[in-house]
Amino acid sequence: MIIVLKPEATPEITEALLAQISERGLTPLHMPGVERVVLGALGDERVLAELNLESHPMVESVKPILAPYKLVSRELHPHDTIVKIGSLPIGGRAFGVIAGPCAVESYDQTSNTAQLVKEAGAAALRAGAYKPRTSPYGFQGHGPEGLKILKQVSEETGLPIVTEVMDTADVEIVAEHADALQIGARNMQNFALLRAVGKAGKPVLLKRGLSAKLEELLLAAEYLLAAGNEQVILCERGIRTFETATRNTLDLNAIPYIKQKTHLPVLVDPSHGTGVRDFVIPMSLAAAACGADGILVEVHENPPAALSDGAQSLYPEGFRALMTALAPVAQAVGRTLA
Repeated sequence: MIIVLKPEATPEITEALLAQISERGLTPLHMPGVERVVLGALGDERVLAELNLESHPMVESVKPILAPYKLVSRELHPHDTIVKIGSLPIGGRAFGVIAGPCAVESYDQTSNTAQLVKEAGAAALRAGAYKPRTSPYGFQGHGPEGLKILKQVSEETGLPIVTEVMDTADVEIVAEHADALQIGARNMQNFALLRAVGKAGKPVLLKRGLSAKLEELLLAAEYLLAAGNEQVILCERGIRTFETATRNTLDLNAIPYIKQKTHLPVLVDPSHGTGVRDFVIPMSLAAAACGADGILVEVHENPPAALSDGAQSLYPEGFRALMTALAPVAQAVGRTLA
């Protein structure tokens, strides 16, 4: 429920209404604006109706939040949210580029790749210390040792780190080493993990599931916000369809839809979205053109030797070409590279 107060409503009246909402076991929200104070009440709709706030002399209007996702919805939060990963803003007029290898393989490989993506213009480093693999025999990552490497490389380069957390037991140690916690596509509806990461106090990058509807993605984000974390970034990374020409089908329709429905920023992952190196640059440019707030790109110093996802990882010269091509597209849509 959205409660809009009259301009003459005093802070004391606002606090009294918030207390009234809280006393009934509902979650109160306070959103002061320039001309109006807006309150929110989340919880049982029957209890909401019993409050009879429409009759309060200082209440201008009461409106239900129609979307099943309340905190994520633009109905409750009409202005865009900007999430900062270290010093990198995701959202607003900046277009952020987060780049790096699929996995942390060694210190040298991670450091070399971090240096080259930074020199080319990337503003944050992505790499997996823990790797969810379809086959149990695939490279699973170095775990805590990989996190230590990421932390060291971050300190040496100044690049903030985005890395995946796969288990509730690992949330604390990943949060100690990373600037943003990634929830991968396979864990989008791991509700215990969503709650744990939501309480970790770090920005969260939430990837769309392989077969997830957009409403399911937004409801997964609702778990994070309901746990107290408003620093949430959504990521379109391609979905599984009948098409087999590419690894996934990159659903760029999702970007304007998400922008219309939610205030949260959204990135595009063209590497997983296509699974084909040659398609990463054109789909990155398309992501910028259709309104994404940035991209998440896989880059490796030597893709043929990569322990995972080498076929979709850009060579260093390919990443430099991408950054050169991105600048005019971002400018054309009123953005600048972060």
